[in-house]
Amino acid sequence: MRLSTKGRYGLRAMLDLAVHKDEGPNAVYLVAEREGISDRYLEQIMTSLKRAGLIKSIRGPQGGYVLTREPDEITVGQIIRALEGPIAPVDCVSEEYPEECERADRCVTRLLWAKVRDSIVEVLDSYSLQDLIEESKQKNSNCSGSAQ
Repeated sequence: MRLSTKGRYGLRAMLDLAVHKDEGPNAVYLVAEREGISDRYLEQIMTSLKRAGLIKSIRGPQGGYVLTREPDEITVGQIIRALEGPIAPVDCVSEEYPEECERADRCVTRLLWAKVRDSIVEVLDSYSLQDLIEESKQKNSNCSGSAQ
């Protein structure tokens, strides 16, 4: 399974919104600038995240995007699914719409792909945005501490 830029950039944008959540709504251009992403492309990504109910838009001169829930209530898995669709290394083990083939009842590799899917899902669903914020703080404190 390979994530597209949509999934990777979307996760970065959600993390950025989580980090800056106390500053109020964040305009797309600000998030795009901080993350080094095209604001046009980011707007498309934000539309998908909004449709999934992970963010909402606030209109007006001080408007922008905000998370719909606290960072500890939004998992990486939810974000990836909103942007990439169901998680699966192959179609026959898709989380939502597994494609049945004529070999499904005797296919040995299908079991392997299901285990790969389950492992990926377990990791993605075990991390929240808050977990990533904490890891970032830890990493940054370790970097600054080692320079002394």
